[in-house]
Amino acid sequence: MKENEEFIHQKSSFLGRHQNYLSEFVYGGIDGSITTFAVVAGAVGAGLDNSIIIILGFANLFADGFSMSIGAYMAAKSEKQNISKQKAIEYWEVENLPDTERQEIRDIYIEKGFEEPLLSQVVEVITQDKDRWVDVMMKDELGLIEDDKSPFQTGLFTFISFVAIGLIPLLAFVADYINIEIAHKFLWSSILTGIGFILIGFLKSKVTNNSIIKGILETLLLGGLAAIVAYFVGDFLEQIIK
Repeated sequence: MKENEEFIHQKSSFLGRHQNYLSEFVYGGIDGSITTFAVVAGAVGAGLDNSIIIILGFANLFADGFSMSIGAYMAAKSEKQNISKQKAIEYWEVENLPDTERQEIRDIYIEKGFEEPLLSQVVEVITQDKDRWVDVMMKDELGLIEDDKSPFQTGLFTFISFVAIGLIPLLAFVADYINIEIAHKFLWSSILTGIGFILIGFLKSKVTNNSIIKGILETLLLGGLAAIVAYFVGDFLEQIIK
């Protein structure tokens, strides 16, 4: 019993530490599942062999997944660097131009509707603490909020979700390749991918705080449209190249 409680505690602790990366997992999964399914649909439409579909699918899966994760990492790192730079500037201004910065605080709270004597009290409280002062300037003047997410973990979760969810459209073809006989591979691929879309759509609704049904339908629609376009483009090109 004690071991079970410890396991549950460790699991909840892990989820608590990483729940901030749910948005990266969702958008990585959406991109991974849609692009891989589009590749599969295009290859099926072109009448390519099972082995070629697997090669194209995995090449897309890892190349695009790596590219997307690097992009997510670089974007998060650049954002952190920009915030650190602006924060250093604000600290310098607070220390060297306190009267100007104090007036900016007054102006901010005047715009918020504060009036005397409460206005002066608020300004006094904020400017008594340098860290609080800078935080207010960052948020209300520059519109910048410091994020505690790690750029590395942002890229990592994007890559993991891209590959994990993007693998789903390939499962039926991989199973058939290793001698697990599967009839109607593309149909099974479509069904499994649809389930993946539903899962991602559900998680997306949690990230955006929108309707679960809306999140699922949007993801299914986008994935379905991408697959239809890819399928008919593949079929069209196959007819031309013949």
